[in-house]
Amino acid sequence: MARLRDPQRGCEWDTAQTFETIAPYTIEEAYEVADAIRRGDMAELKDELGDLLLQVVFHSRMAEEAGLFDIADVATAIADKMERRHPHIFGDVAHGGHHLWEQTKEAERQARGATSAIDGVALALPALQRAEKIQKRAARVGFDWPDATGARAKILEELDEVDRASDEDRAGELGDLLFAVVNYARHHDIDPEAALRAATAKFERRFRAMEEMSSRPLKDLGLYDLESLWQQAKKRD
Repeated sequence: MARLRDPQRGCEWDTAQTFETIAPYTIEEAYEVADAIRRGDMAELKDELGDLLLQVVFHSRMAEEAGLFDIADVATAIADKMERRHPHIFGDVAHGGHHLWEQTKEAERQARGATSAIDGVALALPALQRAEKIQKRAARVGFDWPDATGARAKILEELDEVDRASDEDRAGELGDLLFAVVNYARHHDIDPEAALRAATAKFERRFRAMEEMSSRPLKDLGLYDLESLWQQAKKRD
């Protein structure tokens, strides 16, 4: 990467990049790692992990050029963090557990000057995942429904508000409805991001089956025929 970023002998594309321009590629590579895992393709996972590692090297090299830190500092920082968050393994604490991890993270946030329980939730996270993380943070300080019943009632309330909203306000009310659905999923220990991804994959699979079964383009069919094909696709699923 140092050679690629060399101002005289390096690659024109690599030398022109910044933290901001590389960030989208970093996110994309992380998703490709997750996709390889989902498909159970270990050979692909090896390659995708390499691509993700390159992103870490790229950012570290740019930081080194700016005199901020280098790849060794990155490795040291994560090693120190893992030791700090596992005092029952590396220290003298008798018992560990997820609660201890969260307590340590909270202490770290406060040391960085956090003033809110929901500080530090990355803005770049997918919307469903970020909503879930913020809800979990709020729940830790007691701002939560006691069980899923309240979360379910909130969905119905928000759905009614979507139905009654003006065209101008409907997008905002729909956002509130999605937020309520994430809350309901959280109370059932369901990852909303994974659930939606699975639902989308299921729709895609069934829609492709409809296209295969139909002798005519779907756009030329009426609702009755489309529904019939959909039901057949569901049976094949």
